[in-house]
Amino acid sequence: MAGPIPTRLLPDTAAISADGRLRIGGCDLVDLAGEYGTPLFVYDEAHLRARCREAVTAFGDGVAYASKAFLCDAMARLAHEEGMHLDVATGGELFVALRAGVPADRLVMHGNNKSDAELAMALDEGVGRIVVDSFDELDRLDAIATATGSRPRVLLRITPGVEAHTHEFVATGQDDSKFGFTVSSGLATAAVERAIASDSVELVGLHAHIGSQVFEVGAFARAVEVLADFAAPFGLAELSVGGGLGVPYVEGESAPSITEWASGIRAVCEAAGVTASVSAEPGRAIVAAAAITLYTVGTIKDLPGIRTYVAVDGGMSDNPRPVLYGSGYETFLPRAAAAERARSVRVVGKHCESGDLLVREGWVPDDLVVGDVLATPVTGAYGHAMGSNYNHVLRPAVVFVADGDARTVVRRETFEDLVRREV
Repeated sequence: MAGPIPTRLLPDTAAISADGRLRIGGCDLVDLAGEYGTPLFVYDEAHLRARCREAVTAFGDGVAYASKAFLCDAMARLAHEEGMHLDVATGGELFVALRAGVPADRLVMHGNNKSDAELAMALDEGVGRIVVDSFDELDRLDAIATATGSRPRVLLRITPGVEAHTHEFVATGQDDSKFGFTVSSGLATAAVERAIASDSVELVGLHAHIGSQVFEVGAFARAVEVLADFAAPFGLAELSVGGGLGVPYVEGESAPSITEWASGIRAVCEAAGVTASVSAEPGRAIVAAAAITLYTVGTIKDLPGIRTYVAVDGGMSDNPRPVLYGSGYETFLPRAAAAERARSVRVVGKHCESGDLLVREGWVPDDLVVGDVLATPVTGAYGHAMGSNYNHVLRPAVVFVADGDARTVVRRETFEDLVRREV
């Protein structure tokens, strides 16, 4: 048995009315489900803006929103309006950010295998920084420079050899990684020396990223210590510690705030005598807790002595994280947000996979019925971004809510959208 949904897992503006119904941004969630349909991503705009402002205050100008967590025109504009740069990792993300009106010089281009076309696009648009990930990429930039005379400002991605306590699929700081130049092998030194001597790039700094959903500030601190020691002889002007700060998804989890994260990093930098400008790239910490996903319950299947399956109208197509990483989530009924959750259930999707589950061990009120609107909180990161059309389901709509108003920022797909690219 579980108590009411923990309020600390809900967006900033969450409020429970006298009749027990949950409102976000002044909007009733059950009403939103009725108006916009389900599945539906509901983002608290005030929450998004508050986290962007916190990041800018904590790290200063240059801190970048990691757009891979959640990207659409509205989100790109919002992050830019609140003073953040944007980190993009593909030509597609670059296109969306530019289309949203983000100036190219406030974009940071990532990617472990940037194509010639993506690099050319970044250079043509005047992207502010390119984070170089390999010697092959340096070769590509040499060729582009020979052809065009371009000389981009770059950071080198350094692999510090720090293993973060997170899922192996999202750990990136260890030596055995597809990302970056390793310090321990000497490749990082060789890369810096080559970039300094190159006429094709202007080396302005170093970058590192140890992984995602990391709760321990100490892991970031260890990476910064390695970077600081490595960077000291070169006197570079910029140091980015990347992103990866974790967020609580279920009751009992806790994580540092963006402010606490930044304070820990700055303390290590000061102790190490770092004089470079220090920045970061939070993504999940900006958007995850800002959103709730709404579903409609379609089937309740009781297996006596085993479990109760609750099937909803979404699934791994709008939230693949449980399938990919074994990620945990809470669930509740927005019509009874303050109610005790006494009934144990497994929330599953509508896809043709036994692994298509959203909440492995969830709790709901006893009076759950078919047709209820069911919610999962902390779904603002890597749901919409990693969604798919598996089984040709339609991708959900995304709405932003603020001050009692809701606005569609991504419309729900139609059947015609499914075949629009077919020839």
